[in-house]
Amino acid sequence: MRAVIQLVKNASCTIDGELVSSIEKGYCILVGFNEQDSKEIVDKMIAKIVKLRIFMDENEKMNLSIQDVGGSVLSISQFTLYANCKKGNRPSFIEAAKPSISSPLYDYFNEALSKFVPVQTGVFGADMKIDLCNDGPITIVLDSENL
Repeated sequence: MRAVIQLVKNASCTIDGELVSSIEKGYCILVGFNEQDSKEIVDKMIAKIVKLRIFMDENEKMNLSIQDVGGSVLSISQFTLYANCKKGNRPSFIEAAKPSISSPLYDYFNEALSKFVPVQTGVFGADMKIDLCNDGPITIVLDSENL
């Protein structure tokens, strides 16, 4: 599982010109899965995500978690996080999980994460337009293979 976590002042998801979801302060998380991922791996990633201390404290040090600041998450499914660009110029996505695996894991991720922080989502497989104001900018890449 891979997650790109962007600390945002606000973020929103639009599909066909219609606002689907939006958040204020928190994380916009792009999340992708491979064939080996499981609910156990998702749980480990969530534990790391909610405990990350990347919000600034009163001394301008990255020392606060999303829970400490009362933030929310905009969660966006993103199979392209598993793009393989080693050969040629056209990425291969063979390492990304098929929708039959990734869609239930994405749903599980959002449901499990929502036990800790408010979660808004995009629509799995849709052509989404994501608008955000990255704060910092602070962007963290998590890969379950490195936990």
